Amino acid sequence: MYEAWLQDPSSVHKSWDAYFRYGEFASPAQLAPHAQPSSSVNTYKQSQEYYHVQSLIRSYQERGHKIAHLDPLGINSADLEAESPKSLMLSSHNFGGYTWHRADVERGHHYADLDPLGINDHTFSNMGLELAYNHFQFEVEAHVLSCYMLLNIYCKHIGIEYTHINNEEQTRWIREKFETPRIREFSKEEKHITLARLVRSQRFEEFLSTKWTSEKRFGLEGCEVLIPGMKTVIDRSTEFGVESFIVGMPHRGRLNVLANVCRKPLENIFCQFDSKLNEEDEGSGDVKYHLGMSHHRLNRVTNKEINVAVVANPSHLEASGPVAQGKTRHEQECVGDTDGKRVMSILLHGDAAFSGQGVVYETLHLSDLPTFTTHGTIHIVVNNQIGFTTDPRFSRSSPYPTDVGRVINAPIFHVNADYPEEVVYVCKVAAEWRATFGKDVVVDLVCYRRNGHNENDNPYVTQPIMYKAIEKQKPVMEKYAAELISSGVVTTDDYKNEIEKYDQICKKAYDDSKGILVNKNSEWLDSPWGDFFVNKDQMKVAPTGISEDIVQKLGVQASTYPKDLEIHSSLKRVLKTRMKMVEDRTVDWALGETIAYMSLLIDGYPVRLSGQDVERGTFSHRHHVIHDQLVDKKTYCPLNNLDGLFEGKKPAPYTVCNSSLSEYAVLGFEVGFSQVDPNCLVLWEAQFGDFANTAQPIIDQFISCGQDKWVRQLGLVLLLPHGYEGMGPEHSSARLERFLQMSNDDPSQELKFGDDFAMQQLHDINWFVCNISTPANFFHAIRRQILLPFRRPLINMSPKAILRLPEARSSFDEMIGDTEFQRIIPETGIATEKPQGVQKLVFCTGKVYYEIAKTRKVAEKEHEVAVVRVEQISPFPYDLVRDEIAKYPNASISWVQEEHKNMGAFQYVEPRLRHLLMYMGRNDKVKYEGRFPAASPAAGNKQLHEQELDAFMSNICNPDFY
Repeated sequence: MYEAWLQDPSSVHKSWDAYFRYGEFASPAQLAPHAQPSSSVNTYKQSQEYYHVQSLIRSYQERGHKIAHLDPLGINSADLEAESPKSLMLSSHNFGGYTWHRADVERGHHYADLDPLGINDHTFSNMGLELAYNHFQFEVEAHVLSCYMLLNIYCKHIGIEYTHINNEEQTRWIREKFETPRIREFSKEEKHITLARLVRSQRFEEFLSTKWTSEKRFGLEGCEVLIPGMKTVIDRSTEFGVESFIVGMPHRGRLNVLANVCRKPLENIFCQFDSKLNEEDEGSGDVKYHLGMSHHRLNRVTNKEINVAVVANPSHLEASGPVAQGKTRHEQECVGDTDGKRVMSILLHGDAAFSGQGVVYETLHLSDLPTFTTHGTIHIVVNNQIGFTTDPRFSRSSPYPTDVGRVINAPIFHVNADYPEEVVYVCKVAAEWRATFGKDVVVDLVCYRRNGHNENDNPYVTQPIMYKAIEKQKPVMEKYAAELISSGVVTTDDYKNEIEKYDQICKKAYDDSKGILVNKNSEWLDSPWGDFFVNKDQMKVAPTGISEDIVQKLGVQASTYPKDLEIHSSLKRVLKTRMKMVEDRTVDWALGETIAYMSLLIDGYPVRLSGQDVERGTFSHRHHVIHDQLVDKKTYCPLNNLDGLFEGKKPAPYTVCNSSLSEYAVLGFEVGFSQVDPNCLVLWEAQFGDFANTAQPIIDQFISCGQDKWVRQLGLVLLLPHGYEGMGPEHSSARLERFLQMSNDDPSQELKFGDDFAMQQLHDINWFVCNISTPANFFHAIRRQILLPFRRPLINMSPKAILRLPEARSSFDEMIGDTEFQRIIPETGIATEKPQGVQKLVFCTGKVYYEIAKTRKVAEKEHEVAVVRVEQISPFPYDLVRDEIAKYPNASISWVQEEHKNMGAFQYVEPRLRHLLMYMGRNDKVKYEGRFPAASPAAGNKQLHEQELDAFMSNICNPDFY
């Protein structure tokens, strides 16, 4: 304002002119609560008056949003509070009997704060006057003037929440964006663009409703202004250099966003309404309002090329939010965008979901974490003021649905969605905020839902008053057009021509859509992988074994640290033990895992491992980040110090990061991260596998079926510590049975064995479920994830007790040369010497093998009982299991597991073993040996745990149970 006054003193109100001309001005004035009265204020009365004025200003800055006119229907208070804050009444600031005249404002610069906008009385509408009198019941005309300025800034159609932000620079920036004179004025061109975008938004929905009257489409009617708002965010962000936008959103308004923000060809959208459309490629597909896409286009406003991707979403509201964030973060890393200037995310939310879904809070708390931040996300809440049929007074305890944004110091802009220019301006500010500070911001579009929850729903049953008001409500496009026509910005013909032009576009696209006879799911990918699949034989996988020289060098690297690092004495012992293992040509689980990651890194494949406490490892085994004991934040990561280890190799970066104490959002984030680059290995480790069920929606909706629904391949690895060790029901089971139940292989499939049988299984399955028992086999499984010509998720029941078990170590010989992942580990002991004499063939998986082996050895039954470990449970290794059964023709067959009978792998394995035996012409029954069925995953009492274990272990080598 001071700069504006320097150029033209008449551009500011004369009270400000007096302040700048005669006052002791030091810096640009704000409506600042901490401003000090000038030395000219020398009487107690004037000081008191000044204090009361500042108190009033501060009250409006803090609580003006609570009386803003935000509800387009005029029937609700957006903050659910009927009464206005008393602090916004003049009587609360001791103006009482003092008659405050305009002359008082003009005579002293200490009153200049009252009119920073230089606005005169005639600029206020009748609505403004009515607001003033309704809320404050003014008796003196001069008091109205003193509040007009505050009402116009903070209480009209925009409500601003920002005083919770504890950064003075940021709060000052916001005040400048709303308190600077005439800053919200629109040019004629901007008004034209806003109207044109509104026309496209509304006419698109009207076209769909005309052509497909009974189809569910979850239209945007009532919040058509979302489209010009989103496009403003994109336009302004593009001016700041953003090239790629990742959008996460629910189903409402999705088709409109695809059409008018992403500019997906309309015919490709319209053809989705054809129920007779044939599927051209793999997958079962999804409903049209769940589909994602990626589209490269020209931004006509900035004349810059941009890419807009909308992440595919399930009906689980807010589940796509963390996925979009992970995708954004990885795209930023791929282009070296370290501060988010080239790639950004926009997340859309519903009001009930934003306040009701806990994953929102979890995702927001990733916003400032070093390895999760996307350097600012713009959140746009489509605030229908209803959740399906639930009144907001019964769906949230907070005043606003956006209050969760306050916990991360995000500014929150509430805006009446029936005022397009206010919406566009707020979205412009939101884009500028992100570009300036790299922080999240929330835009709350207070609107309504013209139809019910979907187009076939009758909302009058539960919201009669609201929907009677909506029935009378004129669409925002028509109201804004009338306003522009009356002000001479556009003519009636201009308006009609704009409508006709877009209607013709829709009609032509509709005609073209009739010629589309097949649906290509691959055209709806939100993260295309370019030529990844080109020239790859889907039935071949590169060798996973490596040379001994590489294993040796990587093992030494994993066992050393810089001399200037003062590390903990216990860690010194760990690293010393590792070095001894390298010398002995063996690896334990931690060393085998580390060498697996390193081997990929030196070949140029980035690796990212995240989860709770993964840097050290829940069980203090990994130690991928070594901390100096004397210097804070001085750390060393051996996996990021591979340069120069091998000539001619430039290692890829390794990211290992302790996450927040969240499963749902963090796993969702890693799903999004893994979508971007198929040549990056992404792993998420649960603290205990038991806690993975907190992320069940991500597992169920994205990981297990993402390829089937959206042709979305993933190579994500889930490491779920699993094993019964007497640690109780919450620290024993990763619920192996759930993952196996969601595997899509048929237990009674026709068995056709051939050279490609194993690879065909891997290709056809939706994911791999393993319970790996040796570090060498885990090494191969990890390398296989990257070297396969396609991508599938890997679910591994990670070990706990065997992390340090001497019997569970592997030799270098199992990792080098032409070695590979073993889907089963067959019996290798003395039972193989006389297979005809083996009386019992035990199949098992995971840790329980070592307990079986110990029991068998003590009972001296190693010649009678053969034990086979099934390392890859799904897809089931029929061919190798067949060979093992055939090897021991006189043996009975048992499945042994440590889990309860209704849990673990038995329910999955038994029908497949039975099917295989029938194929082999045998009528054997598969015996079960393990714990009895139970509701709880494990006993809480250590003694009971031991009793259960001894009970079924004693049967394994008992001839009565052969």
